[in-house]
Amino acid sequence: MTSGAEAIARLRDPEAVVSSHYVVEEDGQVFRLVPEGLRARHAGISFWRGREALNDVSVGIEIVNPGHEWGYRHFPALQMAAVADLCLEILGRHPIPARNVIGHSDVAPDRKQDPGELFDWQGLARNGIGLWPAQDGPAEGDPRELLGRIGYRTDLELPVLITAFQRHWRPERVDGVADAGTLARMRGLLAAIG
Repeated sequence: MTSGAEAIARLRDPEAVVSSHYVVEEDGQVFRLVPEGLRARHAGISFWRGREALNDVSVGIEIVNPGHEWGYRHFPALQMAAVADLCLEILGRHPIPARNVIGHSDVAPDRKQDPGELFDWQGLARNGIGLWPAQDGPAEGDPRELLGRIGYRTDLELPVLITAFQRHWRPERVDGVADAGTLARMRGLLAAIG
C-alpha cells in the first residue's frame, strides 16, 4: 500500500481476507489488529524449516513502507526502535527460536519481497532478535542444499531463493546470484544456527 492508513484499512477489511497481528507505522506507532492467540492472514502460502501454512503458527508484523512498487525506502529509526521493542515483547511471551525470526520474503520468496533489503535485520540481531552471522564461512557448497538447511523451501527456481536470502542476510547484493560472498554468508549463517 502507499500509506500506513491504507494498509491498516485493508488489514481491517473483512472482505480483503488479509490481516496481521500488528502494524508498525513509520513514526513508531504500533497498532494491534489481531490478538496473538488468534490466527492472522499475513503469510499466505508459506514454508519455513519443513512447515507449511505459517499463518497457523506465527505472529505477523506488518511494517509500513511503500515497498518496491511505490518508492521503497529506508525504515526510520523510530520505526525500527518500535519494531525491536515489539519483537522483544513477543519473544518474552513466546519461545521463538532466533532462526525463526524471519520476513515474508523468507517464507514466500516467490510471492513476497518484504520487508526487503533496506530493513535492518543486522541491527535487530544485535538486540537479540533473530540471527546475523558473526562472520562469513568458506565460500563453498551447493546453494540449494545450504538454503534448505537454513530453512527455505528448495523446490523454487534457485535465483528466487537466493534473492530472498540476499534480501535478509546479504542486502549489499540482491541479484539472485550465488557468488562467493553469498555462499560465504550462507555458511556463516549456518555456523550461527549451530
